[in-house]
Amino acid sequence: MRNLHQLRYCGAIPPHILTRIASRSGPETSSRALATLEQMREIIAARGLLPEAAEVAKKGPTKNRRVYDAKHRRQTPGHLVMMEHWPRIADVEVNESFDGAGTTYDFWFLTFGRSSVDGKGKRLDSTVHYGTRFDNAMWDGRQMIYGDGDGKIFKRFTASLDVIGHEITHGHTQYLCNLGYSGQTGAINEHISDAFGSMVKQWAQNQTANQADWLIGAELFGPGVAARGIRSLAAPGTAYDDPVLGKDPQPAHMRDYVVTQDDNGGVHINSGIPNHAFYILCTTLGGYSWEKAGRIWFTTVAERLSSDADFNDFARATVAVAGELYGEGGNVQLTVAQAWALVGIGVPLSGKPVPASNPPHPTLRPSAHAAQPLPLAA
Repeated sequence: MRNLHQLRYCGAIPPHILTRIASRSGPETSSRALATLEQMREIIAARGLLPEAAEVAKKGPTKNRRVYDAKHRRQTPGHLVMMEHWPRIADVEVNESFDGAGTTYDFWFLTFGRSSVDGKGKRLDSTVHYGTRFDNAMWDGRQMIYGDGDGKIFKRFTASLDVIGHEITHGHTQYLCNLGYSGQTGAINEHISDAFGSMVKQWAQNQTANQADWLIGAELFGPGVAARGIRSLAAPGTAYDDPVLGKDPQPAHMRDYVVTQDDNGGVHINSGIPNHAFYILCTTLGGYSWEKAGRIWFTTVAERLSSDADFNDFARATVAVAGELYGEGGNVQLTVAQAWALVGIGVPLSGKPVPASNPPHPTLRPSAHAAQPLPLAA
């Protein structure tokens, strides 16, 4: 049996952004970024010690949500303020976290027949108002945690549906394939959450792939911050370019793969490469992203992905699944292979390789975002 309690801690804002804010912003905002990094470490340490809470067995798939208020303390879950069939309260963060968890549940269940993160209706718990101006939202391995933001760089973290979908998807990945969280394996982990977080938002807004903005976290930034989002699947490396945040370091192609010890080997940085392949695939196929591309990705994660998969493993698996679902050598399978080729990853197709659009051993560049590695996911 897989160990489902390995450290899987996921934050919307990756460590390299928080480290940059701490070094480039004013005293108050800097202190909040440093406090957020420290609080994330505290959550890691605490979750490594706490036993898994027991749940009452349920009959059949059931949407089961609870929202707690931490009241600005650093403890979870906090005071229970919302659950199924309770009346709404005058707290926007409570309502947004409750609704976002519900939309994410509905997407996974109605699209892929999967009931909650464990596939068995596991209760989705969320804690809002965590800490004092906590600059993050995260899946801590068992539940969601939302900060209020510092009020300058970041606004409330419950405002972004794709961030909620992204973080809860880390829970699905945890139970589906127990994917690792370093190097290319961790970048795939982050990519899966970006891909499904994007699909959650598109599904909720009834958008086709060509109508969507393909941004993660567009709603998070305060006024005057030069950022369109945390990441862009359509154009990795262009999500933000701000004096405090710095410039988005994500590559869109293997020739620009970033070698770094920061961020668990660049998991939030190099995820831009599979992100862009998924964007190319969805917009080339057209229609709704979750119908064909999403089905291929879901089947790959659920049935084919090993816990230590690298980019080549993941790409090959998606091409194989595309052939099984939509025909060997057919248009969909060819389009999947071509999407990977366009980001520099060649995959054999029917015995013939689809060549990558760059040499197989690209020149790798070091990261300009040096910071201590932190086992957190965004």
